[in-house]
Amino acid sequence: MTTTAAAPTTVRSSYDELLRRSKEATILGSACSVLHWDKETYMPPAGGENRAEQLTLLAGIIHDRCVDPAWGELLAKCEASELVKDKSSTEAVNIRELRRMYDRETKLPKRLVEEFVRTSSLSQEAWVTARKESDFSKFQPWLEKLIKLSREKADCWGYEKNPYDALLDEFEPYETCENVTRIFDGLQGELVPIIERIAGAPKRPDKSILTRAYPIEKQQAFCRKAAEAIGFDFQSGRIDTVVHPFCSGMGPGDTRITTRYNERFLNEAFFGTMHETGHALYDMGLPREHYGTPMGSSVSLGIHESQSRMWENFVGRSPAFWRFFLPEAAKAFPEALSGARSEAFLHAVNTVEPSYIRVEADEATYNLHIVLRFELEQAMLSGKLGVKDLPAAWNKRFKELLGIAVPDDRRGCLQDVHWSFGHIGYFATYTLGNLYAAQFYAQAKKDVPGLEDSFAKGDFTPLLGWLRKNIHGQGMRLRAGELIRAVTGRPLSHADLVSHLKAKFEPMYGL
Repeated sequence: MTTTAAAPTTVRSSYDELLRRSKEATILGSACSVLHWDKETYMPPAGGENRAEQLTLLAGIIHDRCVDPAWGELLAKCEASELVKDKSSTEAVNIRELRRMYDRETKLPKRLVEEFVRTSSLSQEAWVTARKESDFSKFQPWLEKLIKLSREKADCWGYEKNPYDALLDEFEPYETCENVTRIFDGLQGELVPIIERIAGAPKRPDKSILTRAYPIEKQQAFCRKAAEAIGFDFQSGRIDTVVHPFCSGMGPGDTRITTRYNERFLNEAFFGTMHETGHALYDMGLPREHYGTPMGSSVSLGIHESQSRMWENFVGRSPAFWRFFLPEAAKAFPEALSGARSEAFLHAVNTVEPSYIRVEADEATYNLHIVLRFELEQAMLSGKLGVKDLPAAWNKRFKELLGIAVPDDRRGCLQDVHWSFGHIGYFATYTLGNLYAAQFYAQAKKDVPGLEDSFAKGDFTPLLGWLRKNIHGQGMRLRAGELIRAVTGRPLSHADLVSHLKAKFEPMYGL
């Protein structure tokens, strides 16, 4: 396959050639996604080195195509034309975002791109082993390499104040460490008193209902039923089992989610599935006709995360949801849930208490897990924290934030897969996603009368339709900050999340 083509003679033909190149690069990226998915699901353990070489080769090919000077020439011609006059038009958005992509890609040398992909692919194998054995020393040298390579990437991209900004910008475009810190500080100031009040509350949930016997094959069927009910299309997707759940949007007609099962803890698979289905619904709802271009792509990881957290928490942990699904769960797990009272079950799935594992954390304490990672990433990147000292630093700060001592590396600094991917700058998007989710959901309830009444009937199409119209179908027309203003009329704030937490937990805990 080659990109060689006659030079376009008109602005429209230049634009069309730009889109052709963009779609070609996207398809190659989709091939990488399939290889990544297979690596995490079905690839034999001994295939790691060869898979790393496959991914490295593809990354180099994609990079070569995306830094072709012809891209710059096509962009310049389009930018000087009437195509960008209306800033919100499909053409203007595609040109704007392809310019951003081209400028960032051309700053990275091919050597660095290939070395980063090869190292991150191999480091994932080391992480799996280290996590299984709860031994950070087996992952330490790989994380040291990835931190070094991340510094190189930041230097290549450039930054005004903080090298972390360059990495954060890869996942949450136009966001800065300074602004995220300000947002997190404000949220943390509100969260800590809420958590402290709940800790001393007179009413306590009985969590034992969630730790009864839940056969894995029955969990698989129940999770599938819930995913399908909220909109997951099994003709265009599938669910598989992995160590760390994720969602892969391969392209139109192919979106894959994963989860993990614990026969003695229902929450792990069920809410993990709800979370990943939220991501999948966003990918499935992107404009198919714009696939391979910015207008057919998601806005940012923060916006993407808002979709998963909305379905997991605002829907999946709501009273209305369980008015419909608790009877269904009792049919699926008759021994575990026979005679279960809705109020007790709802309180159990909304238990608030400090815990070790981020993906299983409750809505109130979850963001403290993100603050921890956000701080440690910056410290490692700046060199203030040596990678070898990460476990001790993690354990110390975890105790300060959540009040419990970390028993081992597996439940501490090795629990997340992200650093093995080299995703430094990613974690902040989780809390940004929670904030976006709260603000979007508050607006959806205003715009769609009786929204939650529909959940109690097992009908989730009103919410999904609202999301399709206001978020999914917009592609990258608006940047994250612009999108939240356009949809809700306000800039991003922690106010709606705090209001949601208080409204839910104060009556539940008798505060």
